[in-house]
Amino acid sequence: MNYVNALEAPEVRTGAIKVHGPEAFEGMRAAGRLAAQVLDYIAPFVVEGVSTGHLDTLCHDFIRDNGAVPAPLNYRGFPKSICTSVNHVICHGIPGEKTLKKGDTLNIDVTVILDGWYGDTSRMFFVGEPKILARRLCDVTFQAMWRGIEAVRPGAFLGDIGHAIQIFVEANRFSVVRDFCGHGIGRVFHDEPSVMHFGLPGRGPELKPGMFFTIEPMVNAGKPHSKILSDGWTAVTRDKSLSMQFEHTLAVTEDGYEVFTRSPKGWDHPPYPLDGTPDAAGRDTAGAPV
Repeated sequence: MNYVNALEAPEVRTGAIKVHGPEAFEGMRAAGRLAAQVLDYIAPFVVEGVSTGHLDTLCHDFIRDNGAVPAPLNYRGFPKSICTSVNHVICHGIPGEKTLKKGDTLNIDVTVILDGWYGDTSRMFFVGEPKILARRLCDVTFQAMWRGIEAVRPGAFLGDIGHAIQIFVEANRFSVVRDFCGHGIGRVFHDEPSVMHFGLPGRGPELKPGMFFTIEPMVNAGKPHSKILSDGWTAVTRDKSLSMQFEHTLAVTEDGYEVFTRSPKGWDHPPYPLDGTPDAAGRDTAGAPV
């Protein structure tokens, strides 16, 4: 795999890994923060009876009101502004009329374009009290993402990230989805390199300061196999087992990594410390703005 200065082809996928200079970090910090704010904003609305289509509308309006564009909308024909993946949906679930039920688990995947920079993140949500398996799978998936992130440093390799994730997930008797991966990002939505969530240490491209990419493991309670539904987007587990995902956008720095999409509220994983559901004014029942 070759490397290229990101200034040479900022908005074009070239097949090489882009290495960004210091000037790019501020744009990515702003885009990443906004993407995380979308997930903070939507959290109180994820309740029993709400439709995934309504969540999409709320996120779309929040993104536009903050001067950005929802990247998924019309991307390769995708019809909505966010992805909503419920229960055994692995990823790329299309929001619609489906309403959430007590006990459901939901991944919301958000990507914003702010001043030309992409911020991409996803987070899990519980509808009511989760079952024991759901809580455990959620915890393992979240920790697996962080095992991958903590493997990031100059001189390490992409295989180190995947290996750290895989051995942790499999030690907990779950499985890593092979058919989807993380990706390079910056002023291009999906760029080089592909970031696998399984692999061998010391393999793959070397990590260099200025690389931007996502780490977004999808973890199944059953087997790792997936299939795509007839809509051409929705990926589900073949064995209908529960699936979960977390995602951050990050950079390789001179001494490690910087995560661009941390929650400003500190709401990293469910359950989130909400005092109630939002009212019509967009405030939770304790009166705090959401």
